[in-house]
Amino acid sequence: MNPVPRSPRCFALVPAAGIGERSGAGMPKQYVEIAGRPMLAHTLAALAAVPRLVQTLVVLSPADDRFESTVLAALPGYAGWVARVGGASRAESVLGGLAELRRRGAADEDWVLVHDAARCLLRPEWVDALLDACLPDAVGGLLAQPIADTLKAGDAAGRVTATIDRRDKWAAQTPQMFRLGLVERALRQMGAAATDEASAVEALGLAPRLVRASMANFKVTWPEDFALAAKLLAG
Repeated sequence: MNPVPRSPRCFALVPAAGIGERSGAGMPKQYVEIAGRPMLAHTLAALAAVPRLVQTLVVLSPADDRFESTVLAALPGYAGWVARVGGASRAESVLGGLAELRRRGAADEDWVLVHDAARCLLRPEWVDALLDACLPDAVGGLLAQPIADTLKAGDAAGRVTATIDRRDKWAAQTPQMFRLGLVERALRQMGAAATDEASAVEALGLAPRLVRASMANFKVTWPEDFALAAKLLAG
């Protein structure tokens, strides 16, 4: 008797092994407190509020000694998975996380939603919109925002070299949602040059779906971003 095939499951994967040099915080930025919690705690709380995600895996640096005393202390009862398998690049950390998901029972056809730890204003309804759009899709996709500003190319001296047509331009966000087997193959092929999962999948000749999200889903990167994130979270 043939086994009954199970439906693909959905996992979230949060690479949080970086040091956030551009933030000027003097520590890994995922642990900077914003609106009473470490940034990463806000991110994980939002993902935990999405019922269709069966589990979230946080990928930390092997040398990380802050997560339990900061993030878990701010999230009593949090039951997500943690693995200290992060690497020197985002791609290495995500590949380490995918391997950990496999060790914990995930399969090629399961979906993985990779989300930046520093996009701490994530809302569960945005994740649900991504799931609705991508679950029936053959490739997968990502949250993104159409570019509204005029785009300029510049040189090393800080002078404009060109104005770029913005009509078909989108700012990529996260989560980015792909089947485990597909995104693993894509990242292995592209390596550290992959700045996000979608670019690696594109390099295979595939076209991820763009799912419109809010500009509030920005990545906290520069020193001034922390104050803006705190204001929005407090509201």
